[in-house]
Amino acid sequence: MIHHAYLTTNLAMSTRACILLLALLTPSAQAQSAADALQFVEIAPGVYLRHGAMEVANAGNRGHIANLGVIVGDERVAVIDAGGSYNEGKALLDTVARITDLPVAWLIVTHMHPDHALGAAAFAERGIPVVGHVNLADALSRRRDAYVKPVIEALGRDADGTRVVLPDVTVMPGRDVELDLGGRVLQLRAQPTAHTNNDLTVYDTKADLLWLSDLLFVERIPVVDGSLLGWLAVLEVLSQRNVSRVVPGHGPVPTDWKAAIARQQDYLEGLARGVREVIRHGGGIAQAVASVGLSARDRWELFDEYHGRNVTAAFAELEWE
Repeated sequence: MIHHAYLTTNLAMSTRACILLLALLTPSAQAQSAADALQFVEIAPGVYLRHGAMEVANAGNRGHIANLGVIVGDERVAVIDAGGSYNEGKALLDTVARITDLPVAWLIVTHMHPDHALGAAAFAERGIPVVGHVNLADALSRRRDAYVKPVIEALGRDADGTRVVLPDVTVMPGRDVELDLGGRVLQLRAQPTAHTNNDLTVYDTKADLLWLSDLLFVERIPVVDGSLLGWLAVLEVLSQRNVSRVVPGHGPVPTDWKAAIARQQDYLEGLARGVREVIRHGGGIAQAVASVGLSARDRWELFDEYHGRNVTAAFAELEWE
């Protein structure tokens, strides 16, 4: 188990607010800090969630599109995902300081995608260790320019300071890592290739809550960037877990999380089935994109933005199976 130096504070923890206490600020303070703070909801005692916008990252939403988490123990805090830019990471840390006076001991990056990982520079400059899948460093290094440049172009000055930060602590498949927050233990597990080849899940033993990040999308269309078949296999295993709640990487926390997983499985299975049918009849990628899975359009947000990409990824994977 990884331990952090024991720290004490004479100030009481403020971990029972339902919504981050922006409302307690004076009107003038609210106006000054609105652009620099993020709103969190307490979804379980000591567990805070910031819902990301159900949009593509752009200047209007400042890139705040991923679900982010703050988990508060008796002695220290862990943050799950850093957001999509340095400024989002900084706003996240400023917001944590409004939730609790306890120190942030770890930033857990659940996978490589920019909306989850590119805020890590704000944590690194404060000396906060970054934890990730053993494959995360390689994945981020390979995509460094491809990830950072579009963020700078999309967000302009809001992206100032954004850079790729590699993990300090890595989690290997089959070797779970536990983070002790004091009275609360987080179990980190490196998953096989699924949504990406570097997906990490976080289980909060105290809240009986499993943070799936982008292994689960709710309402927003899932994005295949690892292995379609691998993702289906991982979802089958995850669906057998006996936990009270799960948190997706995008979308609301589902009341029936097994139904949410089944809905995503249905989409991914339909993708595989449709692409295989096109391949069986000698069709190509263009034909698959034009025909596969279109009946699911009304079931998912951002379908037109990402479905064609999913079909293309599925075709590349299944063409030679």
